[in-house]
Amino acid sequence: MARLGVDIGGTFTDVVLELAGSLHSAKVLTTYHAPEDAIVEGLHKVCAQAAISPQEISQIIHGTTLATNALIERRGAKTALITTEGFRDVIEMRTESRFEQYDLNLTLPAPLLPRNRRYTVLERMDARGEVLIPLDIDEVGELAADLATAGYESVAVGLLHSYANPSHERQIRDILTKALPGVPISLSCEVSPQMREYERFNTTIANAYIKPLMARYLDRLAARLAAEGADCPIFLMHSGGGIISLESAATFPVRLVESGPAGGAVFAAELAARHGLNKVLSFDMGGTTAKICLIRDHTPKTARAFEVARSYRFKKGSGMPISIPVIDMVEIGAGGGSLARVDGMGQIRVGPESAGSEPGPACYGRGGLRPSVTDADLMLGKLDPLHFAGGTMPLSPEAATLALQTCLGTPLGMGVTEAAWGLAEVVDENMANAARIHAVENGEDLAEYTMIAFGGAAPLHAAGLCEKLGIERCLIPKGAGVGSAIGFLHAPFSFEANRSVFMRLAAFDPVAVRGIFGELQQEATRFVRFCDATAEILAEFKVYMRYSGQGWEIPVTLTEAQALDADPLVYLACFEQTYTNLFARTVAGMEVEITVWSVNAHTPRTETQTAAPVTAHPAPRATAQRQVFDAASGAFARSDIHERAALAAGHELSGPALITEAETTIIVPASRRAIVLSDGSVALHKKGE
Repeated sequence: MARLGVDIGGTFTDVVLELAGSLHSAKVLTTYHAPEDAIVEGLHKVCAQAAISPQEISQIIHGTTLATNALIERRGAKTALITTEGFRDVIEMRTESRFEQYDLNLTLPAPLLPRNRRYTVLERMDARGEVLIPLDIDEVGELAADLATAGYESVAVGLLHSYANPSHERQIRDILTKALPGVPISLSCEVSPQMREYERFNTTIANAYIKPLMARYLDRLAARLAAEGADCPIFLMHSGGGIISLESAATFPVRLVESGPAGGAVFAAELAARHGLNKVLSFDMGGTTAKICLIRDHTPKTARAFEVARSYRFKKGSGMPISIPVIDMVEIGAGGGSLARVDGMGQIRVGPESAGSEPGPACYGRGGLRPSVTDADLMLGKLDPLHFAGGTMPLSPEAATLALQTCLGTPLGMGVTEAAWGLAEVVDENMANAARIHAVENGEDLAEYTMIAFGGAAPLHAAGLCEKLGIERCLIPKGAGVGSAIGFLHAPFSFEANRSVFMRLAAFDPVAVRGIFGELQQEATRFVRFCDATAEILAEFKVYMRYSGQGWEIPVTLTEAQALDADPLVYLACFEQTYTNLFARTVAGMEVEITVWSVNAHTPRTETQTAAPVTAHPAPRATAQRQVFDAASGAFARSDIHERAALAAGHELSGPALITEAETTIIVPASRRAIVLSDGSVALHKKGE
């Protein structure tokens, strides 16, 4: 089988072709006006490398930032919200928490829909799903006529406590379907059937907001690929780390948010299994953002909510909450294209604004005037201006020099090298701080972890980041520059179904528990069957539990036997073990309750072969040398240059050195040594370790 993985990023579109155990890859600049153009360009490049025609491709797996960008840039469909009378302003009031407590000028992000696009109907459910006020059918009919007159392109329906009883939302959909033919309708009881109306309403609105855009794009993509000869099944990577069908993606496009980073986490988890690493820090740095994820026992940490479009320097709580299953990671504006500036206090700030691919960093010579991380890396000697992207994109040191001097050097009274060094140090420290905070929030010590670095920019910064975090070992896999796209090819078909049903352990109902899990398993399995009608389907069970009175829950994983035997003592023991792992103690005498139930149905994951051990021996002599800035000494050092393709398993070299390939460059600082492993990965160790 010839399988194609495609990851559309903010700067580059990565395309990987897997054929007969070999990988062929290409990076092309993302085409914002028509993302499928970059996909087609990359498709033809990798087909030419593999000497096959597009007609021979049997499967395409795609991840895209289109959904995320539409939410960030507020360029979705004209959308209306229908909610319960009295709850029109929930998405504007948010949770009333201040994400920056002492900022007197704090400005909350604007809601996705203005108030004049939010409508109410008379109805009311209680938290047990019992009807307090019946739905006024006549009022809904009149509202449907008003929505038709206003020309809405999409409608979101989010009623109070619909996760407990969806009947009113479904009645509204039946009426709207007749009055608004062809207009997509998103119900919160289907998109995110979970408690907490702010997060649920916002997720449903986001789904409705991008649904027409994504449907048009997916239809256009399928038609374009078919016209190019690749008329084969297309699947989408979702944010939870699995693959869903084109039809499911069109129905729930909000699940595509963070699909690219999820593929990267899957890629890192597969490598962790291959090398027997139980504690891994996944570091994915591309052109626009850097993503950091904790992987324990070869499995990425997951969550059921995350934020997009953070407006306050990527501060938690300042963004748009999306309540769907997602791989838990921290994402910051620290990519190769992240732009630098001098703030009012005379400090260098980097990101979250990015140069993207249009115009791109100043050194691309496409009209960019402000300095980016890539410009700094070029001036510090980390990049070869003549061989960037395999020589297909020569870089301009003159343009990078001008941008750095104009925007940083002159305002701060420093030279170009010092400005570039300062920019690089700031971005590295930003990423290190994000990793430290993420580890502390999860009760982890990063000194026990191995870093797996991938993405076009990560190998340039990985060793420096390890030094800041106290990480002894870093692994840079083969194909690191297109890691997320490779991850798509390793991901299973999967779908996670969630539901909020509040239950105290003191009132535990085993019959109800088995019924909840049974329904969720059927729902999740149905979506996986859309992708593969014959494959074996496995299930993972999870509950979200807390002590009574706590505001948030922790995820507790159960085996199938534990979940379906429904013994409250077993649930309590699993909760206390998980709670102890996170907080080093339990709380005696407190009642425990369950708020959310979850089943993830998936096909069996690919069996991973363990990497064979290698015997270290000296690498061939370097092909050339280049001056590369060494942050530890604050000066340039002559560094050997090795072609990655010329290195074989067991080859060892000592820093300072560079290992170059078409899609990225590995920086080996003076404090580290590199050894090539049996699968082609490069491991960076501290000297003496």
